[in-house]
Amino acid sequence: MILIGQYDSSFVRRVAIAMRIYDLPFEHRPWSVFGDGDRIQALNPLMRVPTLVLDDGEVVVDSNSIIDHIDSLVSLERRLLPQSGPERRHALRIAALATGLADKGVSLFYELRLHEQPSVAWAERCRSQIRATLDALEADRTSKPGAFWFGERIGHADIAVACALRHVGEAHPGLIRLDDHPSLAAHCSRMEALRVFKEIAQPFVAPA
Repeated sequence: MILIGQYDSSFVRRVAIAMRIYDLPFEHRPWSVFGDGDRIQALNPLMRVPTLVLDDGEVVVDSNSIIDHIDSLVSLERRLLPQSGPERRHALRIAALATGLADKGVSLFYELRLHEQPSVAWAERCRSQIRATLDALEADRTSKPGAFWFGERIGHADIAVACALRHVGEAHPGLIRLDDHPSLAAHCSRMEALRVFKEIAQPFVAPA
């Protein structure tokens, strides 16, 4: 399989970390939607990353669809998500909040960097959504003081939150104050200390 996209994207990074945990071999092509847009669009008309090219040439787009596919490649007991019931819905909610937060970070970045006259109202709306989501994640993580969010081993929610906070924090210095969110700060520190997080990482570089 071929995973396309740079690891400074939390969406690409969360997929790559999950694939490494699953021991699924893949080739990484660190293409940028700015510098390599034509090559990406030839595979994914949305020109978005991550894009995953399967061994038979089929292309899977969107991080959630890719996660769903790679989950199907491993046994039930190895999957990084509860398989049913309230715990599954809870884990999906945390992952959705994290990816939504990252998406708002991208929207804010584009608004501030790509528009000659950024919308003050839209930028503040994005910041408000990010702050509210951080507060919700902090409250939930505080209620679960274990090493991982759900149970004794890492899951998709753990990965999504840590990747999203690093991505948004680096893209918008000063926007996220983890001192105000100690449970999230501890969670991210714990995740980033893991070998797989250290190996699959890339500092954020703003597109030229």
